Amino acid sequence: MGIVPGERHKSGKYAMAMTTIKDPLDAAIAWIAGDPDPVTRKELQAVIDSGDFDDLADRMHGTLEFGTAGLRGIVGAGSNRMNRAVIIRATRGVADHVLAKNPGLVVVGRDARLSSPQFLEDTIAVLAAAGIPVRYFDAPVATPIVAYAARVLGAQAGIIITASHNPADYNGYKVYAPNAVQIVPPTDTEIAESIDRVGPAVEVPRHDDPFHAHGVGRISDDLLDRYLTDLEEVRGDAQAEQELRIVYTPMHGVGWRFFEEAMRRAGYRRVTPVPEQVEPDGRFPTTHFPNPEEPGALDLAIALAERTDADIILSNDPDADRLAVALPSDGTWIGLSGNQIGCLLADYVLEHWSEPDHRPMVIESIVSSPMLASIAQRHGAYFDQTLTGFKWIWNAALDLEAAGTGRFAFGYEEALGYSVGRAVRDKDGISAGVVFADLASACHAEGITVLDRLETLYRHHGLWVSTQKSIVRPGAEGIAEIDAA
Repeated sequence: MGIVPGERHKSGKYAMAMTTIKDPLDAAIAWIAGDPDPVTRKELQAVIDSGDFDDLADRMHGTLEFGTAGLRGIVGAGSNRMNRAVIIRATRGVADHVLAKNPGLVVVGRDARLSSPQFLEDTIAVLAAAGIPVRYFDAPVATPIVAYAARVLGAQAGIIITASHNPADYNGYKVYAPNAVQIVPPTDTEIAESIDRVGPAVEVPRHDDPFHAHGVGRISDDLLDRYLTDLEEVRGDAQAEQELRIVYTPMHGVGWRFFEEAMRRAGYRRVTPVPEQVEPDGRFPTTHFPNPEEPGALDLAIALAERTDADIILSNDPDADRLAVALPSDGTWIGLSGNQIGCLLADYVLEHWSEPDHRPMVIESIVSSPMLASIAQRHGAYFDQTLTGFKWIWNAALDLEAAGTGRFAFGYEEALGYSVGRAVRDKDGISAGVVFADLASACHAEGITVLDRLETLYRHHGLWVSTQKSIVRPGAEGIAEIDAA
């Protein structure tokens, strides 16, 4: 086995120095000395040479904080950016935590962002050098399928390199716990402390041929087949309306490969992807902010839907863990809110619940609609509410199942995240899209529209209205502004 370089720095003095250096120039010089990537070394040196102190100060404004969402930030040189040095040190921290707590397999995948292939390779190289067995996806993959793989392969951790729906200049690093749910406290703090003890990235051992290292193997397509088979079980006896005309966009992300096959197996034959956005492209050339919630994000899909006289638009975000829906109404197209989609799906799933020996459970986060509680009561389901994030929804689900309360049926939160069934312990835009198509098919068979069904829900449970506002505060100045608020 080839390992580069030699002994790992164990004292933690590097991390301590990086967090205590006050002068951004001194911090940048120290960072360059510890960065194994010649590209970002050159980039940061160019910033120093340019005399752009504001840029340098922003790049060296502390370090990216590792939390329950892992890491996420702008790709570039510096301690406050996503780069190879940050990935290498973070992965060594995760590796040390796995070895100390739950030695065993780690599953790794990536999205289609431009920096993701290199970040994946560095992640595997560090894990392999630490003697940790790895199973990885060799092509861009949807985040929910990485979560699924972590569960069915019995992994002690899962890692997905993705920045989800953020702009093209971002990337991220998300970690799943041994229960295949995104990490929660105190695990996030333990991993962060483990990362702090790691020395400079240049001193972290990495395997020089990671994809052929002992204990490292590719995840076969059989796993995708297992995922799709489990999705068929979630659908139950649902009947696809083969004439339902669907326009789909993955927003330049990874979704089409998986969504197309899932819909084909479900019986849907008239699914038309938006050609400008169907292939994975980490530049996101047709949209600056590839978030289906953003105004204008579905403009190309709407134009195609109008040309093809489509019945519905379904969209995943770039890592396919979220679902957006748009419907025709009085000559125009309207996008459903996350709460509307969530309540429609919950009502449909509970209406078709096929496990009479188990009480269904539905769970939402506190930022989501109170209407779900009324829907649950109407169907005799158990309702629970958690803090924001699917990490809390799914940990609550597992605790409730262990206590004999019932069986998880559905969970959601208003930011277009839905979990249908028990196969994936995270939000899953692919399975949610298929089940929403089933809901639309059922409406078609009844001679009503999806909006008619939503109106019926309002009549049964009352009219619930919600809105949201996204406020972006970038950089060090943004952090200071938020801290002062």
